[in-house]
Amino acid sequence: MPTVNTQSTNSSITASTPGRICLFGEHQDYLGLPVIAAAISRRIRVTAKRVDTPGFRLDLPDIKKTVAIPFDGLPLSYPDSRDYFRSAVNVLLRNGFQFSAGIEGDVHGNIPINSGTSSSSALLVTWLHVLTQLADEPRLLSQAQLAELAYIAEVLEFGEPGGMMDHYSTAVGDVIYLESTPAIALRQFHPGLGTFVLGDSQEPKDTIGILKRVKFGMLDSMARINTINPTFSLHYSSINEATEFKDILTKDEYILLKGNLDNRDILREALTVLDTSGSAIGSIDHTHFGKLLTDHQNNLRDAQRISTPKIDRMLDAALNAGALGGKINGSGGGGCMFAYAPNNPENVAEAIEREGGKAYIITVAQGTTLAMS
Repeated sequence: MPTVNTQSTNSSITASTPGRICLFGEHQDYLGLPVIAAAISRRIRVTAKRVDTPGFRLDLPDIKKTVAIPFDGLPLSYPDSRDYFRSAVNVLLRNGFQFSAGIEGDVHGNIPINSGTSSSSALLVTWLHVLTQLADEPRLLSQAQLAELAYIAEVLEFGEPGGMMDHYSTAVGDVIYLESTPAIALRQFHPGLGTFVLGDSQEPKDTIGILKRVKFGMLDSMARINTINPTFSLHYSSINEATEFKDILTKDEYILLKGNLDNRDILREALTVLDTSGSAIGSIDHTHFGKLLTDHQNNLRDAQRISTPKIDRMLDAALNAGALGGKINGSGGGGCMFAYAPNNPENVAEAIEREGGKAYIITVAQGTTLAMS
């Protein structure tokens, strides 16, 4: 990231952050399992500057809203749930940043909202990036540090059940492999992937509700399993070992357990594909990569039960139009899917739209960036 010093200037700061798709490990990171995600070429941009008027004001013309944050008491209170603009400020205050001047700016973006492409995390990373440069004593944080602060401001601050994938994938960019247990371990890849087609089903989704059902359902099952066999682990135990617990779990719980173990193994196979791909375009095994995406989707549909009939039709149409694989993206129950289409992505986009989706041709993108004007 470029170094930007704003201490002696009223110049505008522009930060830009991509959305993301989860390639492998959907509904796994909050269980302590790794994920593989990719930043995408649809972004949120915040342009802002210091002003004499106290407080923060942001215009969001894309959604016809304005955010006004008066500094009438610190830490800031939360008049609305999931108020990420204020939580970002509070997290920075706790980390030693101070704001004696006001801030004004605007927010623009083309990431689909509430569709599983991490628009909220991208917005938070972008806002944090701007705030760290418009503080009284600007500090240039690494992309990983911005990701950690965004996770605190979005998840921990409000006691939500999500993981860290969204924040690291949007902040760091490209393709990442992320472990969160026993400690954060991050790897970045440049595997020469081709184009994807993102398909917004335009179906609303209940992110928090689905996360609670799938996450806490699995955690409850694991608690019962470990009373019988304390050595059984989602990290290390084989899928064949799951049969030991078939009688103590309901049918749905057993299917969910096996689906999580299978998705874990699919991710490990995908990591091998990425490890052997090198960095040159065309060096990755595109067909194998696409098949693994579809294998992952089959579990998300049948075990996690987060797909929808419309998204299933969109995926089938994409495959019939030449896509090599695809899956639902995000928490599910609506939102987006994506297809891997390194060849003829336009045909795949048209097929998705014939099923009622809104299609975007996308590529892997760089992480959060910063510029001064």
